[in-house]
Amino acid sequence: MNKDTKKKSVVIALLIATFLTAIEGTIVSTAMPRIVEDLGGSHLYTWVISVYLLALVIATPVFGKLADLYGRKIMFTIGTIIFLIGSVLSGLSLTMEQLIVYRVIQGIGAGALATIPFTIIGDVFEFKMRAKMQGWISSVWGIAGIVGPLAGGVIVDKITWHWIFFLNLPFGIISLVLLWTALHENIEKKKQIIDYAGILTFAVTMTAFLYALTLLKEHKQVTNSIVILFIVAVVGLCLFFLIEAKGKEPMLPLALFKNGFITISNIAGFLLGFILVAITFYIPLWVQGVTGLNATFSGVAMLPMSVTWPIGAILSGRLMSKRSIGSITLVGVGIIILACSGFVFFNTDTPVPWMMMVTGVIGFGFGLTFTAYTVAVQSAVDWNMRGAAMGSNNLMRNLGQVIGIAVSGLLLSDELHGNALETSLHSVFILLVVLAVCSFVVTGFLLREKESSLVE
Repeated sequence: MNKDTKKKSVVIALLIATFLTAIEGTIVSTAMPRIVEDLGGSHLYTWVISVYLLALVIATPVFGKLADLYGRKIMFTIGTIIFLIGSVLSGLSLTMEQLIVYRVIQGIGAGALATIPFTIIGDVFEFKMRAKMQGWISSVWGIAGIVGPLAGGVIVDKITWHWIFFLNLPFGIISLVLLWTALHENIEKKKQIIDYAGILTFAVTMTAFLYALTLLKEHKQVTNSIVILFIVAVVGLCLFFLIEAKGKEPMLPLALFKNGFITISNIAGFLLGFILVAITFYIPLWVQGVTGLNATFSGVAMLPMSVTWPIGAILSGRLMSKRSIGSITLVGVGIIILACSGFVFFNTDTPVPWMMMVTGVIGFGFGLTFTAYTVAVQSAVDWNMRGAAMGSNNLMRNLGQVIGIAVSGLLLSDELHGNALETSLHSVFILLVVLAVCSFVVTGFLLREKESSLVE
């Protein structure tokens, strides 16, 4: 197998792994009504999604750091195996409680699939090709957004919901085989130091914080339990930073944040993650609750976003050899501001084609920006720090989504139809415009960073 063939095999393996992670959210969400109907436990509905996301948030930076210590291939393999075990067990679930436990296992494995492919792209390709490959990897998320709901509906209707989990198995195995035959690493064999204290503290901190946000979203008022959980999270975060500052091999090296490309990309990624999840959840709600159309039209309204995202991602990769990362991301965020402003002017008579145009514009903006941010983080550090850097980047994006759905949920009316819903959703859309402007300001600082310092 020659060098070019090996690279192609690596890319195919990473595309498959990324697709498994990307499609997981949409395909499971589509199947959830049937799962609840079969297993019962409707009061646990949201936990099937929440615990997966919690495990993903915690595992992402951990796998990123372990990939720096032990190599990408071995940690990708371990993560994929954990993900596949969780998938099979989820498909075999007999109760909702079992499904929730198995989704935690699946989410831990997904932490590797969400981070390590981006790290490997940074290792295998030089800067110009890295940008192009990143565009293709990013486009997978858009494709998954289209295929997920359709595939989920067909599998649930024609076969059984269990197979939405079982189908991960053959694709995961193919990805592993391709990666093991094509990717070769030279890892120095020495005793590695694992930051157990940092990992444990981070896990407790994130669990307390995300659980507090979940309760706050459910109750929409501050209770004693929520206060205690937030206190635990704050104390845990302070302790975590103390441990990381003194550790020999910290899980999340604080030195990363001295790099402007990483810090700016992470902050902007957090803000855009907030915007993205709010749009994904609330545009369909607007279509059904305010406009009064059915679920099919809500899917149609969101469809252009999945089409234009890959286009923006691929274009971003091509532009990076001609334009600076700062200028590309500023254009992308500017487009997002424009689209978010369009949401503010939605009313009960807004036609679906107009909604489709707005979601199409915002998808293009996200494709431009997220691709450029990822390449910036990949190229900001050398091999031995790239996994941790990508872990930090994915962590901030995921946190933005978790906090986004909780905070925007506080603004949402309990009445899911009519004028009350319209007013509350307009409040959410105004907040998104403000956050997009903040992201534009933060991104502007990338223009001051010297791209000559990036790793080729």
